[in-house]
Parts: sequence; C-alpha cells; structure tokens
Amino acid sequence: MERILGHVKSKRRYNSSGRLEQARRNRVAILEAAERQLGERGYAGATVAAIAEEAGVSVETIYKAFGGKAGLVRALYERGLAGAGPVPAYERSDDMREHETDPRTIMREWGLLTAEVASLVTPIRLLMRSAAVHDQEMASLLEDIDNERLKRMRHHARYLKDRGYLREGVSVGEATDILWVCSSAELYELLVTKRGWSLQRFAQYVTQFMVVSLLPEKP
Repeated sequence: MERILGHVKSKRRYNSSGRLEQARRNRVAILEAAERQLGERGYAGATVAAIAEEAGVSVETIYKAFGGKAGLVRALYERGLAGAGPVPAYERSDDMREHETDPRTIMREWGLLTAEVASLVTPIRLLMRSAAVHDQEMASLLEDIDNERLKRMRHHARYLKDRGYLREGVSVGEATDILWVCSSAELYELLVTKRGWSLQRFAQYVTQFMVVSLLPEKP
C-alpha cells in the first residue's frame, strides 16, 4: 500500500510540474504575440482574439492570466523593467549599491542599467502614452507606472543622501527629480530613437549627467 501511495504522490508532483511549465510557456507565447500585435497594429488595433490566435491559446486563457489588453501592456512593461539579464535589473542595482562604496562607480552602473532597461521599456511606454490620449484605462496605467518609477527614484535619492554622497545643497527632492529625468522614456526617445545615439553613448551621458548634477566635485 505504501508503494502505491508513493507512486500516486510522485505522479501528482510530476503532473503539477508539467502544468506549471505549460503555463510558463503559454505566458511567454502570449507576451511575444502581444508585443508583435501591439507593435504592428497599435493599442486600438490589436485585439485579444488576434493575440490569442497567434499565441495558440484561448481568449479565456489571456483574460484569466492578464485580465485583458491593459494587463498585457503592464506585463510587457514589467518584463522590460527586469532588463535583459537572468537576474532582474532592479535586483542587480540594489545588490551593487549595497557592496559598492564609490559613488561614481554606482552612477556608472546605474547609467548602464538605465540604458539596458530603457531599450526594452521605451517602446511599450510610448505606446501607452499614445493610447492614453483616448483610452482611460491606459491613462490610469500610465499614471500608475510613472508613480512607481518616481517612488523608486526617491528610494535611490534617499540612499544617496543617507550615504553622504550628495553634493551639499542638493536635496532628496532635487535628486529624485534628476534621477526621474534620467530614467524617463522621453530622454531615451530624444537621444536614441530620434537622434540615433548608441546605447553605450546614452549610458555614458546619463552617468555624466548624474555625476555632475548630484555629486561633489573631485578634490
């Protein structure tokens, strides 16, 4: 009897693992399809039905997992925020600043991460901005993600203040605003999308902007 029960339990664990893997594959397929459909047709033109057909899933699966088209846009944005590496960008950022003591090195690493993340989130962020003009759900989502980004920039600014890295006279509020500008899709759009800057040049510019604006001059 024990052998029979053990076999049943093992089989259940295997099935559960298989279902989780299938759900993960479905999620990847849905987001890839959503990214293509939104990029080609825009927010108004893309439909959940077309995304479901391309991804090979049911419409109900998308609504259950994401809650609709606005949920897909948010999921794409959050995927972009994680960056291109195996470890999410925000985790890499927090780990780096806890171990690094040179503020200029911290700024350089933030510049690199900003460029990495901006290259992924800017297209979806600009789609939100365009759709928000006529779609209240998108307008609300755009406001939410802007508030979330501002909160994280304030978190970084307070860290700089607590470590004594900020130049005398630079408040947490001013540092927050500067970091807010550096991490904006608009800055990336102007310099990279419209002026053709490379990611390396953009990262260097963001780094220098933060150093000059926030840190004391070298003695």
